[in-house]
Amino acid sequence: MLGMTQPPDPGPGDRATRAAAVYARLFGERDPADLDAHPEFGDIVRRVVFGDVFATGDLDDRTRELITITCLASIQALPQLRIHTAAALRVGVTPVELTEAVYQLAPYLGFPRALNALAVVTEVLTEHGVELPLPRQGTVTEADRHTRGQQIQEGLYGTEIATALADLPGEFATSVPAFLTDLLFGDFYTRGGLDVATRELLSLVALAAAGLAPQLTPHARVAVAAGNSVERVLAALVQAFPYIGFPSALNAIRQVPLGQPGILGATGNN
Repeated sequence: MLGMTQPPDPGPGDRATRAAAVYARLFGERDPADLDAHPEFGDIVRRVVFGDVFATGDLDDRTRELITITCLASIQALPQLRIHTAAALRVGVTPVELTEAVYQLAPYLGFPRALNALAVVTEVLTEHGVELPLPRQGTVTEADRHTRGQQIQEGLYGTEIATALADLPGEFATSVPAFLTDLLFGDFYTRGGLDVATRELLSLVALAAAGLAPQLTPHARVAVAAGNSVERVLAALVQAFPYIGFPSALNAIRQVPLGQPGILGATGNN
């Protein structure tokens, strides 16, 4: 799981001071000579996002930027994704972590959205002198991807997905749940770069961003069971709200199982 330490917060002073400090960590000092066509709106954005949201919950800048990357890629806010990809690198998110966060959007949101986001991330990595392709993170073969994926899936979700789809006719009763097992858990959750607890946290954020309400309940439960505290999950969804809108974030927040301990541990490859 990503760490939770960062430079000291300037304290409970005014929001503008806190916002300026966070903004500088992410993007560098703002040039006061920069013209702003909508200065009042800009002040609201910066003070809410960097003054308020970044001061809520115990998440480091790296984790917050991975959450932000997930939100922006999910809603295809590609200009903002470019800016925050650079910010993520600035605060220490590794290129592997960045790409893994985008890769795993494919099972939830489809390959086109993941590819669009990946193109932006690739451009920024190239501009920062990162040598591509990155080191391989895959750990499965064609022969064992299903078995390995099934082990992770059943450790997190049991057999509830296969059971829910068992009434599909003919081959679909097995092929449809197998697609999920093989792709999400076999191809992605077995990869290095992000542990399972972080993958579940980012998966919940992606589902909230996409407004996929039926999937929020099991993923909120498993995000905690996989090793994230309730407070960490709530902080991640608060971090998401300026990017995905308060109603979408609140829908997910209401599904977080308050009082549930993490029961599975932070299992994964890191």
